[in-house]
Amino acid sequence: MSHPTPSAPTALLGLDAIRAELAGIYRDLHAHPELSFAEHRTAAEVARRAGEYGCEVTTGVGRTGVVAVLRNGPGPTVLVRADFDALPVTERTGLGHASTVEGVMHACGHDMHTACLLGALKLLADSRALWGGTVLGVFQPAEEAGQGARAMLDDGLYERFGTPDVVLGQHVGPFPAGTIGAHAGPAFAAADALRVVMHGKGAHGSRPETSVDPVVMAASTVLRLQTIVSREIAGSETAVVTVGALNAGTKDNIIPDEAELKLSIRTYTEDVRRTVLAAVERIVRGEAAVAGAAREPDIETTASFPLLVNDEDAVARTMAAVGAVIGADKVFDPGPVTGSEDVGLFGAEAQVPLCYWLLGGADPEAFGAALAAGTLERDIPSNHSPYFAPVVEPTLTTGVTALTTAALAWLDAR
Repeated sequence: MSHPTPSAPTALLGLDAIRAELAGIYRDLHAHPELSFAEHRTAAEVARRAGEYGCEVTTGVGRTGVVAVLRNGPGPTVLVRADFDALPVTERTGLGHASTVEGVMHACGHDMHTACLLGALKLLADSRALWGGTVLGVFQPAEEAGQGARAMLDDGLYERFGTPDVVLGQHVGPFPAGTIGAHAGPAFAAADALRVVMHGKGAHGSRPETSVDPVVMAASTVLRLQTIVSREIAGSETAVVTVGALNAGTKDNIIPDEAELKLSIRTYTEDVRRTVLAAVERIVRGEAAVAGAAREPDIETTASFPLLVNDEDAVARTMAAVGAVIGADKVFDPGPVTGSEDVGLFGAEAQVPLCYWLLGGADPEAFGAALAAGTLERDIPSNHSPYFAPVVEPTLTTGVTALTTAALAWLDAR
């Protein structure tokens, strides 16, 4: 494979002509979010656009996924991925293109990922004279559920469309738009989502002595779970244990029969992962026993993301190409991220290198002011916040530029 950096600026000449169109696509997707495996409108819009750009389009891959293929003679196969599901979050951004779907929002930037990949496919389709090989544009459903990548692979992604030589992708984050962050090695944490149901004995609120109160049981469990990282994981290791939901009861004077907890666990090594999961089970069962519960708690794994490991050589090669176009000073190493991503499955399944990077989405001036004031956590909304929405520019331009340039860094130059 030859290095096609000289062709990247040429391919990007077409960006000015489609920038407004891509911004419109982004705003439309943001206004019409859809939850995991329910992305029917989104998939149809992606398929229509990709088809207009000259891609071979297949829908329904992994239930609601879309694959858009650009074939351009012999050469490497480059998989470029974007996810497109939204979250059950009520939007509070006040934007003119805010969600029109009650209780659903693109609070993680997947709408931006999708618009950027569509833009990259358009530029690559229009610059076929510059490169040889195959581009697989993979629009993945259900990343937030941790199931979309596996669903597409199980639906014969590689058998039907070809096995890639490299997997590329990006995720928007709350740092200055116009910058790119990539970390070689373990880059995004492994994640396990658990659903725990603690069983008690219901009673009238006026007679707690006749109950086994699952609300108190669950509250004690939440507090005890917070000791896992602080008391069972070495200071040199990293882990996160979050209880994101605690649901119990229907009325103030009714002690319910059960309480439900939903947990999110992030780790970077298999040893730490085993330690944390074992501790969770021990604590949940122990608190139930101490409370006198007659029935064992239910502990169910609802989603699991593997550790995302960026290939060292792939990061060096890809970021050198991207930096040569956007400026080396705009590319940085963010270190390991405690967020999780199932895109790593695409690389692991084919045993090919993966390069997955972060795309800045925060207003640069607002970020700079918050950084200077020490108020980043307060003033710059992070992913999954009801206030999170990347600024359209320069996020969109940088994202399209990065994906296009990265793909060209792996395709054969002509």
